[in-house]
Amino acid sequence: MQAKIEQKNKAIELRKQGFSYAEILKKIPVAKSSLSLWLRSVGLSKKQEQRLTDKKLASALRGSKKRKEIRIALTNEIKRKAQEEVGNLTERELWLISTALYWAEGSKEKNYRPGSGVQFSNSDPRMIRLFLSWLLGTVDIPKEDIGIDIYIHESHKNTINRVINYWAEQINFSRDNFQHIYFKKNKIDTKRKNTGKDYYGLLRVRVKGSSILNRRISGWIDGFCKNY
Repeated sequence: MQAKIEQKNKAIELRKQGFSYAEILKKIPVAKSSLSLWLRSVGLSKKQEQRLTDKKLASALRGSKKRKEIRIALTNEIKRKAQEEVGNLTERELWLISTALYWAEGSKEKNYRPGSGVQFSNSDPRMIRLFLSWLLGTVDIPKEDIGIDIYIHESHKNTINRVINYWAEQINFSRDNFQHIYFKKNKIDTKRKNTGKDYYGLLRVRVKGSSILNRRISGWIDGFCKNY
Protein backbone atom coordinates (compact mmCIF):
# COMPACT_ATOMS: atom_id res chain seq x y z
CA MET A 1 0.00 0.00 0.00
CA GLN A 2 2.82 2.33 0.95
CA ALA A 3 4.46 1.63 -2.41
CA LYS A 4 1.29 2.67 -4.27
CA ILE A 5 1.11 5.92 -2.30
CA GLU A 6 4.73 6.66 -3.13
CA GLN A 7 4.09 5.94 -6.81
CA LYS A 8 1.06 8.23 -6.76
CA ASN A 9 2.95 11.06 -5.10
CA LYS A 10 5.84 10.70 -7.52
CA ALA A 11 3.44 10.68 -10.49
CA ILE A 12 1.72 13.84 -9.24
CA GLU A 13 5.09 15.56 -8.77
CA LEU A 14 6.21 14.63 -12.28
CA ARG A 15 2.92 15.84 -13.74
CA LYS A 16 3.29 19.17 -11.96
CA GLN A 17 6.70 19.45 -13.61
CA GLY A 18 4.99 19.16 -17.00
CA PHE A 19 5.73 15.52 -17.85
CA SER A 20 3.35 13.76 -20.23
CA TYR A 21 1.49 10.58 -19.34
CA ALA A 22 3.80 8.57 -21.60
CA GLU A 23 6.89 10.02 -19.92
CA ILE A 24 5.49 9.30 -16.44
CA LEU A 25 4.57 5.72 -17.34
CA LYS A 26 8.17 5.10 -18.38
CA LYS A 27 9.30 6.06 -14.87
CA ILE A 28 6.34 4.58 -12.95
CA PRO A 29 5.12 1.24 -14.41
CA VAL A 30 1.41 1.33 -13.46
CA ALA A 31 -1.80 0.92 -15.39
CA LYS A 32 -2.71 3.95 -17.45
CA SER A 33 -6.18 3.92 -15.87
CA SER A 34 -4.60 4.27 -12.40
CA LEU A 35 -2.43 7.13 -13.62
CA SER A 36 -5.43 8.93 -15.09
CA LEU A 37 -7.27 8.58 -11.78
CA TRP A 38 -4.32 9.98 -9.81
CA LEU A 39 -3.71 12.92 -12.11
CA ARG A 40 -7.20 14.00 -13.11
CA SER A 41 -7.18 16.90 -10.64
CA VAL A 42 -3.61 18.00 -11.35
CA GLY A 43 -3.61 21.22 -13.38
CA LEU A 44 -0.82 22.42 -15.67
CA SER A 45 0.56 25.88 -16.19
CA LYS A 46 0.46 27.46 -19.66
CA LYS A 47 4.18 26.87 -19.98
CA GLN A 48 3.77 23.18 -19.14
CA GLU A 49 0.82 22.84 -21.56
CA GLN A 50 2.91 24.46 -24.28
CA ARG A 51 5.76 22.04 -23.58
CA LEU A 52 3.44 19.07 -24.04
CA THR A 53 1.97 20.61 -27.20
CA ASP A 54 5.46 21.18 -28.61
CA LYS A 55 6.43 17.63 -27.73
CA LYS A 56 3.39 16.19 -29.52
CA LEU A 57 4.12 18.34 -32.56
CA ALA A 58 7.77 17.27 -32.61
CA SER A 59 6.69 13.63 -32.38
CA ALA A 60 4.23 14.08 -35.23
CA LEU A 61 6.91 15.75 -37.37
CA ARG A 62 9.35 12.91 -36.70
CA GLY A 63 6.69 10.43 -37.73
CA SER A 64 5.91 12.43 -40.86
CA LYS A 65 9.61 12.66 -41.75
CA LYS A 66 10.03 8.92 -41.29
CA ARG A 67 7.00 8.16 -43.48
CA LYS A 68 8.39 10.51 -46.14
CA GLU A 69 11.78 8.76 -46.04
CA ILE A 70 10.09 5.37 -46.41
CA ARG A 71 7.96 6.64 -49.31
CA ILE A 72 10.99 8.09 -51.11
CA ALA A 73 13.01 4.92 -50.63
CA LEU A 74 10.12 2.76 -51.88
CA THR A 75 9.57 5.04 -54.88
CA ASN A 76 13.27 4.94 -55.80
CA GLU A 77 13.31 1.14 -55.60
CA ILE A 78 10.18 0.85 -57.78
CA LYS A 79 11.68 3.20 -60.37
CA ARG A 80 15.04 1.36 -60.30
CA LYS A 81 13.40 -2.00 -61.01
CA ALA A 82 11.17 -0.46 -63.69
CA GLN A 83 14.21 1.11 -65.35
CA GLU A 84 15.94 -2.27 -65.49
CA GLU A 85 12.86 -3.74 -67.19
CA VAL A 86 13.36 -1.41 -70.18
CA GLY A 87 16.94 -2.33 -70.99
CA ASN A 88 18.64 -1.13 -74.19
CA LEU A 89 16.48 0.24 -76.98
CA THR A 90 16.86 -0.95 -80.55
CA GLU A 91 16.78 1.54 -83.42
CA ARG A 92 13.31 0.30 -84.37
CA GLU A 93 12.03 0.78 -80.82
CA LEU A 94 13.44 4.31 -80.76
CA TRP A 95 11.74 5.00 -84.09
CA LEU A 96 8.37 3.74 -82.82
CA ILE A 97 8.63 5.59 -79.49
CA SER A 98 9.61 8.88 -81.12
CA THR A 99 6.86 8.56 -83.74
CA ALA A 100 4.35 8.04 -80.93
CA LEU A 101 5.76 11.09 -79.13
CA TYR A 102 5.31 13.12 -82.31
CA TRP A 103 1.75 11.84 -82.58
CA ALA A 104 1.11 13.36 -79.14
CA GLU A 105 3.24 16.52 -79.21
CA GLY A 106 4.10 17.25 -82.86
CA SER A 107 2.60 19.58 -85.44
CA LYS A 108 0.41 17.83 -88.04
CA GLU A 109 -0.41 18.86 -91.58
CA LYS A 110 -3.98 20.13 -92.00
CA ASN A 111 -6.09 20.27 -95.15
CA TYR A 112 -6.33 24.03 -94.71
CA ARG A 113 -2.57 24.29 -94.10
CA PRO A 114 -0.74 22.02 -96.54
CA GLY A 115 3.06 21.79 -96.55
CA SER A 116 3.54 22.01 -92.77
CA GLY A 117 6.98 20.99 -91.58
CA VAL A 118 8.05 18.96 -88.56
CA GLN A 119 7.67 20.84 -85.29
CA PHE A 120 7.89 19.23 -81.87
CA SER A 121 7.31 21.10 -78.60
CA ASN A 122 7.78 20.16 -74.97
CA SER A 123 9.19 21.46 -71.68
CA ASP A 124 10.77 18.15 -70.60
CA PRO A 125 14.46 18.16 -71.64
CA ARG A 126 14.57 14.34 -71.60
CA MET A 127 11.79 14.16 -74.17
CA ILE A 128 13.47 16.80 -76.32
CA ARG A 129 16.77 14.87 -76.17
CA LEU A 130 15.04 11.65 -77.19
CA PHE A 131 13.32 13.34 -80.12
CA LEU A 132 16.55 15.00 -81.26
CA SER A 133 18.36 11.66 -81.02
CA TRP A 134 15.70 10.21 -83.31
CA LEU A 135 16.01 13.08 -85.79
CA LEU A 136 19.81 13.03 -85.93
CA GLY A 137 20.30 9.28 -85.79
CA THR A 138 17.28 7.34 -87.00
CA VAL A 139 15.82 9.82 -89.50
CA ASP A 140 19.28 11.18 -90.39
CA ILE A 141 18.47 14.90 -90.35
CA PRO A 142 21.60 17.16 -90.51
CA LYS A 143 22.07 19.21 -87.35
CA GLU A 144 22.22 22.45 -89.35
CA ASP A 145 18.66 21.78 -90.58
CA ILE A 146 17.31 21.86 -87.02
CA GLY A 147 16.13 25.12 -85.49
CA ILE A 148 15.28 25.67 -81.84
CA ASP A 149 12.75 28.19 -80.50
CA ILE A 150 11.98 29.04 -76.88
CA TYR A 151 8.54 29.97 -75.59
CA ILE A 152 8.58 31.53 -72.14
CA HIS A 153 6.40 33.86 -70.08
CA GLU A 154 7.32 37.54 -70.32
CA SER A 155 7.92 37.76 -66.58
CA HIS A 156 11.15 35.80 -67.21
CA LYS A 157 12.67 38.19 -69.76
CA ASN A 158 15.45 39.09 -67.35
CA THR A 159 16.54 35.42 -67.10
CA ILE A 160 16.61 34.66 -70.81
CA ASN A 161 20.41 34.23 -71.01
CA ARG A 162 20.29 31.70 -68.19
CA VAL A 163 17.38 29.94 -69.93
CA ILE A 164 19.27 29.69 -73.24
CA ASN A 165 22.37 28.37 -71.48
CA TYR A 166 20.23 25.79 -69.67
CA TRP A 167 18.65 24.44 -72.86
CA ALA A 168 21.94 24.54 -74.80
CA GLU A 169 23.52 22.37 -72.12
CA GLN A 170 20.53 20.03 -71.86
CA ILE A 171 20.34 19.22 -75.59
CA ASN A 172 24.00 19.75 -76.54
CA PHE A 173 23.26 22.47 -79.11
CA SER A 174 25.09 25.78 -79.44
CA ARG A 175 23.39 29.09 -78.69
CA ASP A 176 23.41 29.83 -82.43
CA ASN A 177 20.76 27.15 -82.95
CA PHE A 178 18.29 29.10 -80.79
CA GLN A 179 16.74 31.24 -83.49
CA HIS A 180 13.65 32.77 -81.89
CA ILE A 181 12.51 33.65 -78.38
CA TYR A 182 8.77 34.09 -77.96
CA PHE A 183 7.44 35.78 -74.82
CA LYS A 184 3.96 34.79 -73.72
CA LYS A 185 1.68 37.25 -71.98
CA ASN A 186 1.13 36.59 -68.30
CA LYS A 187 -2.37 36.38 -66.89
CA ILE A 188 -2.82 38.54 -63.81
CA ASP A 189 -4.78 35.85 -61.96
CA THR A 190 -2.57 32.98 -63.11
CA LYS A 191 -2.54 29.80 -61.04
CA ARG A 192 0.61 28.48 -62.73
CA LYS A 193 3.05 26.66 -60.47
CA ASN A 194 6.01 26.89 -62.88
CA THR A 195 7.01 30.43 -61.98
CA GLY A 196 10.16 29.90 -59.92
CA LYS A 197 13.86 29.73 -60.71
CA ASP A 198 13.48 26.20 -62.17
CA TYR A 199 11.12 27.42 -64.89
CA TYR A 200 12.80 27.36 -68.33
CA GLY A 201 9.82 27.66 -70.64
CA LEU A 202 8.99 25.38 -73.53
CA LEU A 203 11.25 24.30 -76.39
CA ARG A 204 10.10 23.92 -79.99
CA VAL A 205 12.22 21.86 -82.37
CA ARG A 206 11.77 22.72 -86.07
CA VAL A 207 13.14 20.86 -89.09
CA LYS A 208 13.76 22.95 -92.20
CA GLY A 209 12.05 21.85 -95.43
CA SER A 210 10.42 18.86 -93.75
CA SER A 211 6.90 18.70 -95.14
CA ILE A 212 7.65 15.33 -96.77
CA LEU A 213 9.00 13.97 -93.47
CA ASN A 214 5.88 15.21 -91.71
CA ARG A 215 3.76 13.26 -94.20
CA ARG A 216 5.87 10.13 -93.65
CA ILE A 217 5.36 10.47 -89.90
CA SER A 218 1.62 10.78 -90.53
CA GLY A 219 1.80 7.51 -92.48
CA TRP A 220 3.70 5.81 -89.67
CA ILE A 221 0.98 6.92 -87.26
CA ASP A 222 -1.64 5.47 -89.60
CA GLY A 223 0.39 2.25 -89.50
CA PHE A 224 0.11 2.25 -85.71
CA CYS A 225 -3.66 2.56 -85.94
CA LYS A 226 -3.87 -0.24 -88.52
CA ASN A 227 -1.53 -2.73 -86.89
CA TYR A 228 -1.66 -2.37 -83.12
